[in-house]
Amino acid sequence: MKASFLFIIAFVAAVSIQAQKKAILYFPPAGSWQHQSAASQGFDSIKLQNAIQFAILKETKRPRSMKESQVLDFGKEPFSEPIGVQADRGAPSGIIIRHGYIVAEWGEPMSVDMTHSVTKSFLSTVVGMAVDRKLIQSIQDPVSKYIDEVALFQPGGEPQLIQPFGTVHNKRLNWDVMLRQTSDWEGTLWGKPEWADRPEKDSTKWIRKERREPGSVFEYNDVRVNALALAATWVWKRPLPEVTREFLMNPIGASSSWHWNGYSNSFIVLDGRPIQSVSGGGHWGGGLFINAYDMARFGLLSLHEGNWNGRQLLSKDWYKKATTPTTANTGYGFMNFFLNTEKKLISTAPESAYMHIGNGVNFIYVDKEHDLVIVCRWIENLEKGNFVDKVLEAIVN
Repeated sequence: MKASFLFIIAFVAAVSIQAQKKAILYFPPAGSWQHQSAASQGFDSIKLQNAIQFAILKETKRPRSMKESQVLDFGKEPFSEPIGVQADRGAPSGIIIRHGYIVAEWGEPMSVDMTHSVTKSFLSTVVGMAVDRKLIQSIQDPVSKYIDEVALFQPGGEPQLIQPFGTVHNKRLNWDVMLRQTSDWEGTLWGKPEWADRPEKDSTKWIRKERREPGSVFEYNDVRVNALALAATWVWKRPLPEVTREFLMNPIGASSSWHWNGYSNSFIVLDGRPIQSVSGGGHWGGGLFINAYDMARFGLLSLHEGNWNGRQLLSKDWYKKATTPTTANTGYGFMNFFLNTEKKLISTAPESAYMHIGNGVNFIYVDKEHDLVIVCRWIENLEKGNFVDKVLEAIVN
């Protein structure tokens, strides 16, 4: 009887200790980030090091010159000329975070590199913050309710107004379909026609007169993403990098080294002042330039569904929507949330895990079940899942 009583006491004490450990969440303060050994955070150290070596060996075959890489990726497209800044990248790099702590890093994680379409996840976050603040009443609202005519900033040139959501089709588009890349938005923005982004091989099909029903067809298209960025800028009445710094990056303790760029011709007049509308990726240059540590902080915020050390920067409801797929693409939520629906993205990962992915390949892997965030930069596209597999295999408890 006494032995049983002591066992119960010991069991309750152990559960209490574990509960306390889970209750104490670590969020890195600005300017520092605690490191813990891989073993202390539940990894087989040798297997984890082998996974990192794999990521280094599988560096993308694309050149480190982003100008050359852009030509190789998109040079055969019509209107493919870059109109935004580009910068050579660093070595294959990354960081692995478990329970909030850095357990491994490699390469040049301080290198401020283009992150390409991971920028889209920052854009959708900024839109979400506008929804939380009721600057956008509902994502089911048509975007045209919030933006009509936009004056371009063209010093010395002929004044020009554009209506990015002014056609019969575009007036029907709501924020939801724009976020999910199911809008079939039509038109030209910043000199790039929407049909010229990743066009079909058959050039006779490039320019379509008929439009698809909003929400019915998924099409990854940076022109449409840039139209969303313009609409978000109009709603905030401020440059999106300013909004991002104040409401996202500063609160999570990010560095001041990141910068978000648009194009040489993407300036508008907003409330009497010139503002650059930023791009949602690096397809034609521009987009978010950022180091791996700041990407990891964004990943940790994603892991905690918008909560940073007790402060809800973005509503949990937004993350629920962002990770909900559509029938048009069951592996995609809001941009750029690539989902693991039916474990098609990574077979060994939980179905609830997802990735923010950009060309290069850059990605942020978010896995709530394992309390894990991975940032990996400049790995071959077909090897990104294999790398995550190896990291997951290294987890022993």
